[in-house]
Amino acid sequence: QGQLEESGGGLVQPGGSLRLSCAASGFALENYSVGWFRQAPGKEREGVSCLSGSDGNTYYQDSVKDRFAISRDNSKNMVFLQMTSLKPEDTAVYYCARALDFGLACDLTGSVAWGQGTQVTVSA
Repeated sequence: QGQLEESGGGLVQPGGSLRLSCAASGFALENYSVGWFRQAPGKEREGVSCLSGSDGNTYYQDSVKDRFAISRDNSKNMVFLQMTSLKPEDTAVYYCARALDFGLACDLTGSVAWGQGTQVTVSA
């Protein structure tokens, strides 16, 4: 099955930046679509950004457009989420995920493998 392991979370002030990394082991990420999801306390898990493995198309949740950027490095078997202009409402546990297809909007309709999550806290 393989594993996904996130890193790069932490405490950052509003307006700051963080870069999340996700390392895959036991399988080749290039064969999959990848995505970043987040879950804030008391809220459901939501799709932040997804990157198609078939055509390279990307999806961003409206609230993070022009602030976050998803990328992948197949040679390193890793996925990244560059987050800029962070806001307190971005505070959540961020999860890396892979699936054969996330559809048009980080849709969770098929089998998904998850990482353990990394905490991002945006606070002054």
